Amino acid sequence: MTGHAIDPATEAVLHSGVVAVLRASSAGRFAAIADVLVAEGVTAIEVTLTSAGALDAIAGLARDLAGDAVVGAGTVLDADAARACADAGARFLVAPALVPEVSAAGAAAGVPTYPGALTPTEVLAAHRGGAPVVKLFPGSAVGPGYVKDLRGPLPDVRIMPTGGIGLDDIGAWLGAGAVAVGLGGPLLGDAGSGGDLAALRERARRAVAAVRAARAA
Repeated sequence: MTGHAIDPATEAVLHSGVVAVLRASSAGRFAAIADVLVAEGVTAIEVTLTSAGALDAIAGLARDLAGDAVVGAGTVLDADAARACADAGARFLVAPALVPEVSAAGAAAGVPTYPGALTPTEVLAAHRGGAPVVKLFPGSAVGPGYVKDLRGPLPDVRIMPTGGIGLDDIGAWLGAGAVAVGLGGPLLGDAGSGGDLAALRERARRAVAAVRAARAA
């Protein structure tokens, strides 16, 4: 078993080390949030389809952040959604589970898909299905030691834990072998519903510093 080649979008995700998972009742504030995140070095943005206006947000962010960040779609659950996201400009697709039709639609559109998996069987199936990165979800259900254990028999699988990961946990996950982490609520806080963008900026700085420190260790 060997690792899959890294496409440019995935390379950008791995370079960021943090994927900011934007989820709110409405995507209306996502542009302002993304501007703060990218300015502080969080250059991988995932817009979840459970947010009202998500497709328009993906299109706007993909246009406005071109060259500065890579913008993808999250909570992609079927082929129609995958195609719509690709058409809107999403450069990667993320699912909470292994959904073959999403991976197939992404491949047809030339967009990498990061399926969700938890058990070793699911992780291996996602990898063998062509996923350049496998989203370990929910990360909070296991912990960093689980990544280290998985990487023993599956050293070529790129694992990105997501779900319930706090800012103070980033170093442990990357130290265990994760290639990046997905951060939702602990990074975004209440910014999606009108909260303080200055506080968001500080959290983004902490996240980027944690990635830098872990990779320098």
